[in-house]
Amino acid sequence: MARTKEFDPDAALQSALELFWERGYEATSMADLVERLGIARASLYATFGGKHDLYLKALARYGEQRNPRIVAELSQPGPALPAVRALVRRFADEAAGDTPRRGCFVTNTAVELGPRDTAAARRVEEAWHHMETALTSALIRAAAQGELPGDRDPVALARMLLVFLQGLRVVGRLDTGPTLPRDAAEQVLTLLD
Repeated sequence: MARTKEFDPDAALQSALELFWERGYEATSMADLVERLGIARASLYATFGGKHDLYLKALARYGEQRNPRIVAELSQPGPALPAVRALVRRFADEAAGDTPRRGCFVTNTAVELGPRDTAAARRVEEAWHHMETALTSALIRAAAQGELPGDRDPVALARMLLVFLQGLRVVGRLDTGPTLPRDAAEQVLTLLD
């Protein structure tokens, strides 16, 4: 007869996500995971596979939590540019804020693992593709509604914003003060005028 799990795999995955997000992949050991999750090493392996498998599952969970929020923000009915501006300003505010300086889990993965880990790089590219698609859709709507000047390319603008937003996430890892990210965001937003 199979034994039932004595822990909640969903809660354990969320705890692993938080730990990897705080420390990164390399700085998180299996011993750290066992301690934080409060489950035996054998149970961890049986449920999630090895450390790398668990990391990829945590990265996927992060995307599941974040992507719908961004899509919802950018796809609201009515004018589209205010939503794009609000998203850029929110990213700048988060980069300037006093919250723990963890940055973005996806961006952190790109920096730490992307160059040498094809599975992690694929997950990063998927997350960025979701964001680029949401930005492109919003900017195409803005152009169709006359909010965006006719000489602006919505696809190129979406790509520029994607790169800028990821840069904000990197800057947000350091305490640069609120002026740098907010001033940069306001300058980028002039490209939408």
